[in-house]
Amino acid sequence: MPRIDNDIKLDFKDVLLRPKRSTLRSRSQVDVSRHIKFRNSGQVYVGVPIMAANMDTTGTFEMAVAFKKHDAFVTIQKHYSLEEWIHFSETHPECLSNVAVSSGTGEKDFESMCNILERVEGIKYICVDVANGYSEHFVEYVKRVRQQYPKHTIMAGNVVTGEMVEELLLAGADIIKVGIGPGSVCTTRKKTGVGYPQISAVIECADAAHGLGGHIISDGGCTCPGDVAKAFGAGADFVMIGGLFAGHDQSGGETILKDGKKVKLFYGMSSSTAMEKHVGGVANYRASEGKTVEVPYRGDVSATMLDILGGVRSTCTYVGASKLKELSRRTTFIRVTQQWNQMYGN
Repeated sequence: MPRIDNDIKLDFKDVLLRPKRSTLRSRSQVDVSRHIKFRNSGQVYVGVPIMAANMDTTGTFEMAVAFKKHDAFVTIQKHYSLEEWIHFSETHPECLSNVAVSSGTGEKDFESMCNILERVEGIKYICVDVANGYSEHFVEYVKRVRQQYPKHTIMAGNVVTGEMVEELLLAGADIIKVGIGPGSVCTTRKKTGVGYPQISAVIECADAAHGLGGHIISDGGCTCPGDVAKAFGAGADFVMIGGLFAGHDQSGGETILKDGKKVKLFYGMSSSTAMEKHVGGVANYRASEGKTVEVPYRGDVSATMLDILGGVRSTCTYVGASKLKELSRRTTFIRVTQQWNQMYGN
């Protein structure tokens, strides 16, 4: 028989952060970097824990160069060739400490990942990325990658429940990607009926991960700097962003002039656009679970990054957190009503 979980689950739009007394005089006093040691690789990350998603349009080498200036992170999309990786490593070796090689779970994915890691020295991170992180095959693949690369830091996902977070950490992953369906160009919830409100998913998965010495990424659903702050407040160690980083000079795709305005395409990696581009079309046994949208041209991505970081710093001053690490300990969420959302939004 079907089972209904009656516990309330909340998304970004359903909550606000409650302000608290603070000794901070200015947002300039807030430290938005993190010092994180990973459970399985033993490596240490020091930097701003904001990530560009490993999508064609955001996980680019150009984005990595721009993000390095802010000490932030880019998960590079998996369709770059070995030759392109070698060229990037030779021209921008300083960026290799802040990027991850992305991989699916097929044999060709594994071979491509291994070729890149063997030929390009200095890469410390691997992102094993699938839409459904609940399959046994996925868990076995994570174990295989850990066995092959015991000293690399492995990100794996996506999942939305604590028990799967624990299983992936025990399988060898260091950071678990949390989020099914929240992205602006993801249609998984509409096509499949599967998903989990992101704030609740992050709170529950962070609790599970931190209990085992692991970490999580809140992946998807952030439409403004306030959402990024909410994700950190809910316990995310990293926040991965797609839509907010689309449409920039460093984003993939050409700039198009439409009705006198510049736009760029932004699409989900399970969209028909992505599948036409990379595998020749949508297979007849599946449906597209992403859409393609036109994003206004936004110029250099650094302006957007500074806007996000400014918003997060301001959040920290409102709740009295002098460091980003303290934000979750200082966070109390206020649940807002549907009527409030319709009238004011957040």
